[in-house]
Amino acid sequence: MPSTSSTPHRRRRLVTLIGAFAIGGVLAGCSTLSGPRQVEIPLAKLQAGLDRRFPVNNRLFDLLDLRLSHPRLTLLPDADRVAVSLEAYVAPPFMQQAFTGSLALSGRLYVDAARGAVFMTEPHVDNFTLSGIDSAYQRQLAGAANKLMGQLVRDIPVYSFRMEDLRYAGIQFVPTRLVTTRNGLQVTLEPQR
Repeated sequence: MPSTSSTPHRRRRLVTLIGAFAIGGVLAGCSTLSGPRQVEIPLAKLQAGLDRRFPVNNRLFDLLDLRLSHPRLTLLPDADRVAVSLEAYVAPPFMQQAFTGSLALSGRLYVDAARGAVFMTEPHVDNFTLSGIDSAYQRQLAGAANKLMGQLVRDIPVYSFRMEDLRYAGIQFVPTRLVTTRNGLQVTLEPQR
């Protein structure tokens, strides 16, 4: 039969051991709160963010007034790119006639942590068609549009994070990486250092 003096000692050891495991579990749980997190931004949310930034008016080489509106975003996850199709309105200031058509471009998305936003890089005009303009002139316009899109997409975020969306359990996170998926973007958030 065990002695009664060793039973309180065993209980204390057991309580201490359980306490240590409990504290370890809480600390392990806290470390996962402050570690990298994955968030999904669905296509509808990306589209809504893009819709707020259009229409865009720009003057192309002081020769053409260009208005881009009604963006439609498409995800191209196999190429890790996105495509944007836009309605285009072009009005040369020296002519009475304006031309309407469409512009389609594609590019790769990246996170700019300093600006807390997702931007497009490596834009490429895939198609630029205007009604009433011959194909040779349209090719020249497409080349000019390619240069303009490089500047334009650099300044227009596809999606902007709100600071409150990047705060969790008292820890400020910053977006560091993203992957294009079939349903949206998967963004990696890491604690701000």
